[in-house]
Amino acid sequence: MNDRLIRALSADGRVRVIGVNITQSLNEAYCRHHLSTVATAALGRTMSASLLLASNMKQPQSRVNVRIAGDGELGLVYADAGFDGSVRGFVSNHELDLAPDVDGQQNVSAAIGKTGLLKVLRDVGYGEPYSSTVELIAGDVATDIAWFLASSEQTYSKLILTEVIDPPVDTAPDRQAAPVKAAAGILLQIMPKAALRAAKTSNFSQEDLLKQLETVSDKAKFTDLLMQNKSIEEVMLEMFADLQIEILPLSKDVRFHCPCTLERMLAAIKLFGEDDLRSMITEDKGAEATCHFCSEVYHATTDQLNNLLMELQVEAKA
Repeated sequence: MNDRLIRALSADGRVRVIGVNITQSLNEAYCRHHLSTVATAALGRTMSASLLLASNMKQPQSRVNVRIAGDGELGLVYADAGFDGSVRGFVSNHELDLAPDVDGQQNVSAAIGKTGLLKVLRDVGYGEPYSSTVELIAGDVATDIAWFLASSEQTYSKLILTEVIDPPVDTAPDRQAAPVKAAAGILLQIMPKAALRAAKTSNFSQEDLLKQLETVSDKAKFTDLLMQNKSIEEVMLEMFADLQIEILPLSKDVRFHCPCTLERMLAAIKLFGEDDLRSMITEDKGAEATCHFCSEVYHATTDQLNNLLMELQVEAKA
């Protein structure tokens, strides 16, 4: 089943519901970065969150970066997602191994840590990107993103992020290629303007609506429905049936995608300057660079480096 992002309205248009399935995308991230189980879970939640946030942007070229830096051993967790459904990301300590918590879930909070910062950067594709930063309060990603939305947008938001991951076989060549059986997220947001417009006709008071959203935000049910091989649309229709959910014709495919290229890598190497380029040519006989986001390895030959050196020399004379 392909990864998909679905948008919907419920409760007489007072609640925005966005769901995303990233199972295939997370499996690709796992294979590219050789992630441990807990690192896979942490990155998956952050990738889902970045896609859900990006879906609320207006411009087709818009992107959202989510950066989580806690005091846990996992280090930096970084995801970048576009309005177009593309997503990528990485973690600093991809080999960190932690036992599951008491309910059998991946202990993401312990891996990330509960002290640190969550930074969200929004780039609409022109002008300067704008960012907001809040302190972590849980380290589990979902609670922290909801806190960020409440702080930055003063909007009630409920985020459900889940994953089912088989423990991988870490010894090559027997390492499993697709240990992620399910990875998905749902964002529910009360829409203030719509809430005011619907106040006289809605079957839900504001207080009742808050209670209802807490009731239907059942992570265990969400996970169970995903494991029944239901699509994200089918899951949303079943979970929020009592809220009169209406699926909008605004769905889109989701995919792991990184725009890195050899040309971009050469442009970055050029910034090192003439002295470093000469050292790469005479001592290293070339250069190698690895993309943080997708682990793609690029090699620059001595001929390519010589061309860069010539370009620098021409630019210096101009």
